[in-house]
Amino acid sequence: MSKRDYYDVLGVGKDASKEEIKKAYRKLARKYHPDVNKEADSADKFKEAKEAYEVLSSEQKRGQYDQFGHSGPQGAGFGGGAQEFSGFGDIFDMFFGGGGRRRDPNAPQQGADLQYTMTLDFEEAIFGKETDITIPKEETCDTCSGSGAKPGTKVNTCSHCNGSGQLNMEQNTPFGRVVNKRVCHYCNGTGKIIPDKCSTCHGTGKVEKNKEIHLSIPAGIDEGQQIRVPGKGEAGVNGGPSGDLYVVIQIRPHEFFQREGDNIYCELPVTFVQAALGDEMEVPTVHGKVMLKISAGTQTGKTFRLKGKGAPNVRGYGQGDQHIKVRIITPTKLSDRQKELLREFNDIEGNKSIDEQEGSFFQRFKKAFKGE
Repeated sequence: MSKRDYYDVLGVGKDASKEEIKKAYRKLARKYHPDVNKEADSADKFKEAKEAYEVLSSEQKRGQYDQFGHSGPQGAGFGGGAQEFSGFGDIFDMFFGGGGRRRDPNAPQQGADLQYTMTLDFEEAIFGKETDITIPKEETCDTCSGSGAKPGTKVNTCSHCNGSGQLNMEQNTPFGRVVNKRVCHYCNGTGKIIPDKCSTCHGTGKVEKNKEIHLSIPAGIDEGQQIRVPGKGEAGVNGGPSGDLYVVIQIRPHEFFQREGDNIYCELPVTFVQAALGDEMEVPTVHGKVMLKISAGTQTGKTFRLKGKGAPNVRGYGQGDQHIKVRIITPTKLSDRQKELLREFNDIEGNKSIDEQEGSFFQRFKKAFKGE
């Protein structure tokens, strides 16, 4: 089955920016990751999106893909069938070195990087944790040790391209006869022919396994940050090193707290009596409960700071603070006695409305517009 166009896979246009490509890939990765989506074809869709992103996120690979399609430059990049040069752009590339030197198909190549999205509770992100995750990844086939051949059999050098992975093709151009190179369709650019393929990996040299990986989540990690785990990506090709694993962090919202950087914010409801007379209240923090002194005459919106009660900086640069914003609660149901006392309080104040009180905001507001 032929591969789908990488732009169609990610659902973006050919003029999409790097940021649009990255955003589209992340959306698909979250949707089809096998740990989240248990549908039968989710793993294939996740793998297809990852392959498309690896090509389109690289400026060099994207340029090669736009020009040569899935075959890649002389078959070196993306596999697939033969690709011929056509048009003046290709000819100029040949004369002035636009295509560059072809990579040896038998040279060691580093494996692809993997991305895994992990969701943490609010407190887990604050304090960090040790955990294990299981990810599907391609690893070297144990049966054939990555050769792709049935044990006891040989891998032959392709006799058509002599192991180079490319064939010469003559083409008439306005500049005369030019010899171009294309992917060898006998060996698909690998330079190898496997007469007896391994029954486990079917000649690919790789198998997909669920791999358990231990992670140390650092204290203070924040939404969108990544943890790089070297060597835990896809297996390399021809003995090359494995790629890396990137764990992207998501954090579940907290019922009471909000976080901005290393600081934590919350609202504290108080009665108007507590605000007027002052009080000492027990308030929660992620580090445990503490006593907070509410000064007499506290107004709604006033913020108190609890130093060092925020999140630790993930790079070890100190500790954030917790900021508590006061919200005064007005009672909605009053007894007759409470209403009587409030009327008595109002009488003592001389029945002054709030805008009549000396130095009030409303008085200053009026003066400003009257030019007083």
